[in-house]
Amino acid sequence: HFQDIQHLLDVLNKLVDRGNSVLIIEHNMDMIKVADHIIDIGPEGGSGGGQVLYEGTPREMLKVKESFTAKFLKEEFK
Repeated sequence: HFQDIQHLLDVLNKLVDRGNSVLIIEHNMDMIKVADHIIDIGPEGGSGGGQVLYEGTPREMLKVKESFTAKFLKEEFK
């Protein structure tokens, strides 16, 4: 569904360019890697999660060893 993701990114970027803020909850790495700011909550789901592991840019998140998201995101930046 990369075409769908790209179309969604285009629409979201237009909203941001017009001065709007956009908040999304997403698990798709293509979306996460282009975000201006992310908040990663984990380290797991349910009772094993709920802690803020990281807040900032996607690239800086790669340093967070406890984050499963960071492990998958590293592959996107290769």
